[in-house]
Amino acid sequence: MSFYVLFLVLTAAVLHAFWNVLSKKAGGKAPFLWLMYIASTIIYLPVLICQVLKSQIIFSEALLWFSLSSAVLHITYFLILQKGYRKGDLSVVYPLARGSGPLFSSAAAILFLQEELKLFTTLGLVFILSGVLVVTGLRLKATTNLTKLTGVFWGILTGLFIAFYTFNDAVAIKSYAVSPLMITFLSNFLGCFLLFPLVIGQKVEIKREVREHKWPIMVIGFLSPAAYILVLEAMKYAPLTVVAPARETSILLGVFMGSRVLSEQNGKRRLIGSVLILAGIVTLSIA
Repeated sequence: MSFYVLFLVLTAAVLHAFWNVLSKKAGGKAPFLWLMYIASTIIYLPVLICQVLKSQIIFSEALLWFSLSSAVLHITYFLILQKGYRKGDLSVVYPLARGSGPLFSSAAAILFLQEELKLFTTLGLVFILSGVLVVTGLRLKATTNLTKLTGVFWGILTGLFIAFYTFNDAVAIKSYAVSPLMITFLSNFLGCFLLFPLVIGQKVEIKREVREHKWPIMVIGFLSPAAYILVLEAMKYAPLTVVAPARETSILLGVFMGSRVLSEQNGKRRLIGSVLILAGIVTLSIA
């Protein structure tokens, strides 16, 4: 991995962890996400216009369809993520969401593509599963497990959609020469319309979100696409199997912020579990 790609991915990891802390603190629902999509569209429109004027954008039918599928997957991801943050701690939901994506990909390859279960694959899966147990503090016979399983469920479900949209957008970038900025912008732009049916009749909630979370909405509207555009840009120069593990360094930052900024419990244990999850992701990438 070149220094340029490493810089892109690590910068994206920092931005990603930071906006997730803001998202957790806001605890928003569909109106919050809708406003965030609107803010993002407005913020990135001038940047897109500049790229179009420089003729760096290639318009195609593939761009439209990949942007639409990306919008649907991202909306579902955001709604599930916000639900998880309302139900569980950031330092539980975030590492599980980021760590379960590679777990799903590897499991699917073994079960449906008849890929061989290699040593590094086995070690990677063991690391990730061990990290999940450490992060959540789950014990096989503990009576308190049910109260923690809610955060686990939403975190893992989020990870499933992370795997979906990452694969979708990686194919668009690598196989169809789609612009990272364009697919991200169009995904957010289409998201404004796709989310609209969910916010009809919620004028009071929309006004409350604007009044209480105006700045978080604007900051997330800028940072969330910026982090993802950096990752997509890195995918142009390095394989997904290299970029994906590197970007998950955000797991450690997310757990650290959950402990320090949000004063969540069991910070040291969850940080150790996050290291195990990250080690599992890296191990899977070299399997």
